[in-house]
Amino acid sequence: MDSGTIQAVKSRLSIVDVVRRYVDLRPVSGRWMGPCPFHQETKPSFSVKEDEGFYYCFGCQACGDVIDFYMRINGLEFQDALEQLAAEAGVELGRVARDPAAAEKRERKKVLLAMHEQARDFFCRNLRLAAGAGARQYLAGRGVSPETVEAFGLGYSLDEWQGLERFLRGKGLDSDLGLEAGLLTRNEKGNVYDRFRGRLMFPIQNLSGQVIAFGARIITQGEPKYLNSSDSPIYKKGEHLYGLYQARRAITRTRRALLTEGYLDVLSMHQFGYQDACGVLGTALTNDQVRRLSGLCSRVDLVFDGDSAGRKAALRSSEMLLRQGVSCRVVLLPEGEDVDSLLQAKGREGFEKCLDKALDGLAFCLSTVRGHFSPKEVVAWAGDFMDGLADPGLLAYFIPKLSAGLGLSEAELRQRMGRARTARAAAAPGPADRPAEREDKRDRQLLRFAIQYPEFVAELEAEGFEVLLTGDWARDLWRKLVSRRGEDILPWLDETQKALWTSCRLDLDGAGLSPEDRIRERDLMVGLVRKARQESHRKDIKDALRRHWESGDREKGLDCIRALHESIWRDDEQH
Repeated sequence: MDSGTIQAVKSRLSIVDVVRRYVDLRPVSGRWMGPCPFHQETKPSFSVKEDEGFYYCFGCQACGDVIDFYMRINGLEFQDALEQLAAEAGVELGRVARDPAAAEKRERKKVLLAMHEQARDFFCRNLRLAAGAGARQYLAGRGVSPETVEAFGLGYSLDEWQGLERFLRGKGLDSDLGLEAGLLTRNEKGNVYDRFRGRLMFPIQNLSGQVIAFGARIITQGEPKYLNSSDSPIYKKGEHLYGLYQARRAITRTRRALLTEGYLDVLSMHQFGYQDACGVLGTALTNDQVRRLSGLCSRVDLVFDGDSAGRKAALRSSEMLLRQGVSCRVVLLPEGEDVDSLLQAKGREGFEKCLDKALDGLAFCLSTVRGHFSPKEVVAWAGDFMDGLADPGLLAYFIPKLSAGLGLSEAELRQRMGRARTARAAAAPGPADRPAEREDKRDRQLLRFAIQYPEFVAELEAEGFEVLLTGDWARDLWRKLVSRRGEDILPWLDETQKALWTSCRLDLDGAGLSPEDRIRERDLMVGLVRKARQESHRKDIKDALRRHWESGDREKGLDCIRALHESIWRDDEQH
C-alpha cells in the first residue's frame, strides 16, 4: 500500500461531500451528524469529522475514513473503492505498490469482467437481430418496454452450442477463461460449449455497474426454466441482488428497498415507477444480501406471492432482516398473482392497495408462528430467533414483543437467554485463550491519552510505555502510533483499532484536558511505566534467586537478595 497515494486521494476529497450522497448530514458543534446508514435507526448517532477525515457511529461503532465509508456503503473491496475515488479525485494510481500475487489476481478479475462486458454486448446484439425475434416477441408479450430492455441490458443467447464461444475466441479470449468466468462449460468428453443457449439473458451487475454474471430464462419449452451463472472469481451467489445497481440511487433517496423474487418482477416494478426495487437471485435471502441492503436503506419491504411458498419465504426473509436489526414489512399479493402479473393487470393502483395492507415484519412472523406452529415449536422458534440476533443489544427491544406476541413469559425468555449464554461460555475457550475483559478495558484507557494527545507519544515511548499494555491488538496499535506519528494513521489500523481511535478523537469535541491536566496525566503515565518496569525488574531478580537457590549456588543467591533489597530501598527513597 502506497500511503502517499492514498493520502493524495483523501486530500482531494471531502469526506462530508461523499457521505452526504447517502446520509442526510447536519452540522452540530464542529462536526456533522446524521442517522447511521449501516444499521436501523432514526437518531443522529452517525458523526463525521471533516477536519480529521473520519466517521464514527456511536450506535454500531462503524468507523473509518472516506475510503472505508465508500467501500462499505457500496459493497466494494478496498482496491476497487480506492480506484473509483482516485478517478473521481484525479489521482494516478500507477505508483501504488502491489503484492505480485494480489496484482495477478486483480488483473485476472479485470479480464473476466471484460469478458462479461463482451458477452453482454453479444447477447444484446443477438436480441436485435433476426435470431432474437422470438425473445423480442416474448418481452413484448410480457409488457417489457424497449426503454427497460435498454436500461437493464437485456439480451438473447443464440440457440447454438458454440455461438458465444466462437465470439469470444474472435475477441482473442481463450476457452479456459470462458470456463473460469462461468460463461462456457465442458462435458464429460472434454468438449467446450456455451452455458446459455436459446435464453433471454439478464445481466447481473455489481454496485459499480460492472457485469459479473447472468441470469437466463428459457422462452420456449424446456428445463430448467431459469439458469444462473455459477460462482466465479468475480461472482458469488448470495452476495448480490438483481437490479440493485439500477435501484441504488432511488433506495438511498427513499431509504426503502422493495425486494422481490423474479427478474421480470423487478423489471415491471421499475417500469411502473418503483425505482427502488431489486430481487434475490434464485436463492433464499442471505445475510450478505441483508448487509448490502442495510448499507443503503433503513427499511425493506418484502414483496412475495400470497401462496404457501411465498408466505414461507416471507417468514424466512423477515426473520433474517429483523435479526440483523433491519426494519421490514411484508407485502403479500393475492393468491395466484405475482408482482408482474398484478402490475400488468391492475397497474400501479392495484399494487398500491397491496402496499397499503403491508404487515409489519415482526407482527407477520409472530402471527405466522402463533397460527401454524405447535407450542413446542413456538418456544423453539423464539429461542432460535433470539440466538440469531446479530447484536445482543437488540434483546431489550425484542424480548417484550416476543413475550406479548407469542404469549410467553418475559422472565422465562430472559432466563433462557441467560442459560444459553452460560452454555456458550462453558463451551468457549478458557480465560487463558481469550483476552481478559478487565485488562482490555485498562489497555483502552491507557491508549486513550496517547491518541488524544499525540504530542506526548515520543516521550512515553522513550520511557517504555508498551510495558503497560497487555493485549496484542493494543501493543500493535501503540507501535503504529509511534511509527506513524504525524502521519495519516487510519489506513494502517484494523477495525478494533479504528473504533478506539475515532471514538477517542471525537471525545475531544468537548473541553478536553487543560494544559496543566495534560502534564499531570503525562506524569501519571510515566509513573505507571516506571513502576511497571521496577516490578518487572524485581520479578527477574526473584526468578534468578529461585534458580540459584535450587541449584545450590548460595553466593549468587545472596547477590540476588542484595539486589532485591537495593531495588526496594531505591523505591522507598523516591517516595
